[in-house]
Amino acid sequence: MFLQLTSTPPMIPPRGRTQQSDKKVQCYEPATMKYLGYFPALTPDEVEERVAQARKAQKIWAKSNFKQRRHFLRILLKYIIEHQKLICEVSSRDTGKTMVDASLGEIMTTCEKITWLLSEGERWLKPEYRSCGRSMLHKISKVEFHPLGVIGAIVSWNYPFHNIFNPMLAAVFSGNSVVIKVSEHASWSGCFYFRIIQAALAAVGAPENLVEVITGFSETGEALVSSVDKIIFVGSPGVGKMIMRNASETLIPVTLELGGKDAFIVCEDVDIPHVAQVAVRAALQSSGQNCAGAERFYVHRDVYTSFVNQVAKIVKSVSAGPPLSGRYDMGAICLQEHSEKLQYLVDDAIDKGAEIVARGSFGPLGEGAVDQFFPPTVLINVNHTMKLMQEEAFGPIMPIMKFNTDEEVVKLANDSRYGLGCAVFSGRQRRAKEIASQIHCGVAAVNDFASTYMCQSLPFGGVKDSGFGRFAGVEGLRACCLVKSVVEDRWWPYIKTKIPRPIQYPVAENGFEFQVSLVETLYGLNIWDRLRALVNVLKIISEHNSVASSKRND
Repeated sequence: MFLQLTSTPPMIPPRGRTQQSDKKVQCYEPATMKYLGYFPALTPDEVEERVAQARKAQKIWAKSNFKQRRHFLRILLKYIIEHQKLICEVSSRDTGKTMVDASLGEIMTTCEKITWLLSEGERWLKPEYRSCGRSMLHKISKVEFHPLGVIGAIVSWNYPFHNIFNPMLAAVFSGNSVVIKVSEHASWSGCFYFRIIQAALAAVGAPENLVEVITGFSETGEALVSSVDKIIFVGSPGVGKMIMRNASETLIPVTLELGGKDAFIVCEDVDIPHVAQVAVRAALQSSGQNCAGAERFYVHRDVYTSFVNQVAKIVKSVSAGPPLSGRYDMGAICLQEHSEKLQYLVDDAIDKGAEIVARGSFGPLGEGAVDQFFPPTVLINVNHTMKLMQEEAFGPIMPIMKFNTDEEVVKLANDSRYGLGCAVFSGRQRRAKEIASQIHCGVAAVNDFASTYMCQSLPFGGVKDSGFGRFAGVEGLRACCLVKSVVEDRWWPYIKTKIPRPIQYPVAENGFEFQVSLVETLYGLNIWDRLRALVNVLKIISEHNSVASSKRND
């Protein structure tokens, strides 16, 4: 598989966001605003055609075995390991992140998911046998996991490689096809990564069109939702609600991951230098453009000053700049004009009493890309009246607030419309676990940050405005399946279900009496009640058998 970066096209359209009516998705490097090219904004008819092709391919792939599916994963894993630099450079050019940030968020997470699927994926998709209960002891009960068909995914721009591979791997391994709409802010990299997937599929003899990557704007995404058998969406709460409304027309299952406002809690009994380093990484990873990034920092008053001083020292040493043109700690802001929103949130906090205590520095920036950078910023004296503590910032900002008691910090952490994740640090692990257990969110890291996502056996998702449903882990894998309950005879054909004579049609006069005794036999609270009821059940059956025998003799 030979994949190379494309050269910069000579024709550069004016800067600014294009619309569906333009029929083109224009692509730029955020860190330099160099033009990367354009991709078509697919029409609804074109989307439906792609889905139809994927549906045909899925019917073939559904018959594939796990050996073939694992072969596909191994080819991908080998390519990723051998081409880490290329994959990270493409992500860096299209989103502005540094190579280290790309390695952490794109390469490691994806490799972890692949190795988990190779190790455990088949186990969790095989039939799972369940208990049959008291009334069905002569049966075998199980749950089967069948492909749903065509999975649709509308993914965000912040980790373009992983955000494509994450739903694709689960969908394909569980026997589905998948159609992925990449963000209009990361279409160049998305289409580049698609070629890796195509080459791997061809290498294992998979049907063409099993995986599709499509580009466009809202109209393209709406058409996808209307055409598939399940939709996975990663984005904002506002768009998530629109996805739900559209999905209700066809009543397909929906998984929504809608961002967060994660709390990072520091108790007074921690190792401050250690936790400070983790905190800064939690805030600045990928320039703060991280769904599970830390956005609210709560620090116990006894260590507040020392923690702030330590964090400020680290942040002041952070330099931001074009990640592929120098050695920088932090890259660019991907979205045009997002820096203006970040500054608005900072200004609002300052107007309400907050204070900036540290900011990082910039390297040389191109004249056209100055607005694509925002300095890493630490604020103190923050409170929940400030928009910075309520709205998802998605940027390199660390607002740090004091707390006095564990009860207070739990209340503060839960005072948010989001509920994706949290991180709790304490010298006593039991205390950290107790605090984390009281925070209303979908994922929690105890004395660490984001470790839950690196454990790919675990589901990922949130509550409240962070969405619902789960991807990753057993739950995410099985969410790509039709979950079917199956019951069969344990000793077929020797023992079969036979309707007892008292309740055969026409129902006997003592049919209800028989049912009452049967219920007591099966579910009575003590052995003597059950035995007494069993005697009555046998008596009624015997009487009916005698009557039936007499009729046959007559």
